[in-house]
Amino acid sequence: MTIFLTGATGFVGHHVARELASQGADLRLLVRKQSNLANLEGIGGSGKVETYVGDLAEPESLRAGISGCEAVMHLAADYRLWIPDPAAMYKANVEGTRELLRIARETGVRRTIYTSSVATMGFRKDGLIVNEDTPVSIANMVGHYKRSKFLAEQEALAAAKAGQAVVILNPTTPIGPNDVKPTPTGRIFVDFLNRRFPAYMDTGLNLVDVHEVAKTHVAALKVGATGRRYILGGENLTLKQILDKMAAITGIPSPTVKIPFAVAATYAFFEENLTGRLRGKEPRATLEEVKMGRKRMFASSARAQQELGFRIAPVYPAMRAAIEWFRAKGYAPAE
Repeated sequence: MTIFLTGATGFVGHHVARELASQGADLRLLVRKQSNLANLEGIGGSGKVETYVGDLAEPESLRAGISGCEAVMHLAADYRLWIPDPAAMYKANVEGTRELLRIARETGVRRTIYTSSVATMGFRKDGLIVNEDTPVSIANMVGHYKRSKFLAEQEALAAAKAGQAVVILNPTTPIGPNDVKPTPTGRIFVDFLNRRFPAYMDTGLNLVDVHEVAKTHVAALKVGATGRRYILGGENLTLKQILDKMAAITGIPSPTVKIPFAVAATYAFFEENLTGRLRGKEPRATLEEVKMGRKRMFASSARAQQELGFRIAPVYPAMRAAIEWFRAKGYAPAE
């Protein structure tokens, strides 16, 4: 099978590309002219691996790479919690997804996997565990990243309703090695390893082993139902529990001071305005992050378990692997 894959230079996309290659798939990997190709090294496999230079902001640049492919796997996204110009994020995440789906239809692609995010789910402040059927609307989306992913997911659902074979996957918070950028979650690990995590908020995340996410992307090509959303998650943990697990792995003390929402919001406000707008650098905290933190992002992956064979693995080994990789690559001091 020949597969056109976007996002292979990113964290989850890299692991999906490696999993597909290990199973002998022929891959056409979308890269931009300015892409960091470090994550593409050593993908290997018995199939053919090619790179295609293009950009989701210029949809017709994708057509040659997609033509002749049996499947498209769309993992690329603008994943930032602070951005000076939000229009660029909507162009990449929403318009890019819409146009990619259009070209896949026009070139006869038989199946498309769209990687959305658990961020599109209807989370609540009371920490109730949600699933794909929990009521949600655009009004529930906090910040441009969540809104853009919600709208992009609506494009995928609309295409499926119109008859296109599209499956939607919603990973929670993947963790593991090769988080080059790193992702916002990876930055939590890096900050902790560099002892820049003096306090914590009362919030919660669902952490998932990135390898299990990658394996299920491959499974979805065969058994995922068109128009169906699937949460790919692992363990529901408070931020304090995550930090305590990191402390157990590293010996670095876990913070004991819990920050009230108002204090965190005030800090984020000054970070955004002083560091972000005045100095032009990415702030260490954003109001969007703080507002997102008011809801515990606890989710159930029962549907993916039942229909895709997804396995909920203990997250501790993935956390250890991430920590070892960040240290080995110089993001943090060696052990």
